[in-house]
Amino acid sequence: MNTPLLIAHQFANAVTQITPLGNGLINDTFLVTTETSPFVLQRINRGVFPAPEQIMANLITFNQHIAQKISATVKLQIPKIIKTLDDSTFYQDENGDCWRALSFIGDTESLETIGNISDAEQAGFALGHFHCLVSDLDPLLLHDTLPGFHITPEYLKHYHQVLKQSVKPESSYGSRYCAEFIAKFQHIADDLETAKQQGLLSLRVIHGDPKLNNFLFDKYSKKVVSIIDLDTVKPGLVQYDIGDCLRSCCQTFEPVGFNLDICAALLKSYLTEAGAFFTEQDYLFLYPAIQLIPFELGLRFYTDYLEGNRYFKVTEPEQNLRRAADQFRLCKSIMVQESAIKNLIAQLKKEVDAHC
Repeated sequence: MNTPLLIAHQFANAVTQITPLGNGLINDTFLVTTETSPFVLQRINRGVFPAPEQIMANLITFNQHIAQKISATVKLQIPKIIKTLDDSTFYQDENGDCWRALSFIGDTESLETIGNISDAEQAGFALGHFHCLVSDLDPLLLHDTLPGFHITPEYLKHYHQVLKQSVKPESSYGSRYCAEFIAKFQHIADDLETAKQQGLLSLRVIHGDPKLNNFLFDKYSKKVVSIIDLDTVKPGLVQYDIGDCLRSCCQTFEPVGFNLDICAALLKSYLTEAGAFFTEQDYLFLYPAIQLIPFELGLRFYTDYLEGNRYFKVTEPEQNLRRAADQFRLCKSIMVQESAIKNLIAQLKKEVDAHC
């Protein structure tokens, strides 16, 4: 049997210790200690990523692009690929599982919630700088490692198929709330995809999963020094990244809502880095993206609940239902603040234009 320790020896001879790392829900991740320097070992989840070779090809293209930049202009540490002892970028075990190793960035921590405005500013900076670094990388050079990801109309179509196949309609209050919310606001599902099809929004290189805990903060300075979990780097709309980052950072709890102050700090910091390549249409579709992403995630949680919790890990049967309801409440809070969010975006655009 291939244990992580045995796999680690494919990448280094002098392995001294291996321990689980992080709390990710997709890949199995370990910190490997050696006599020289530690590294991160990951088993790529084929259930989510059926073509891990494409992930590695994307990472190679991405890393080569960053390496061509003048080092002084790169303000984030990008994890480097560590090859196997026989010079391969990944190792495939006898079970067909794909393992890869990346450099470990020490003295850092990830956050699950925003603690203060400075945290929000740092997250905005990191995502904006990431987009700026790849703004001149042709997205067509990258594989789409997750076909259908963030294509909200397809999630909605699947939801309706699940409803038709349901033997018994859901009758609980939480389920009725979710179903009624989807029915009332399903018209927003097409907002970004229609804009893309009409040529109003362009494909760019995106991170794909820029939630808060994928930013590494220096333990001492509290500044973001890296952005990780690059498996979802692919062609897409930057609006998806921005909307998902804001969803992750701006959600409040008890009650669930959307924190406009954190949104303002994050967006301002983001646009300070990335505003140079933003078009009129990019600004126009910022609000629809902020509104859409929690709706999309709620839709996915609720559909998974109806299907018996097949995709998202749960600790008990109703967890995905509660997750869905929380995302819809977050979406509602955003809708209530639509005018304020749009005014914020307009003001930030003026500030960026004044500096360009």
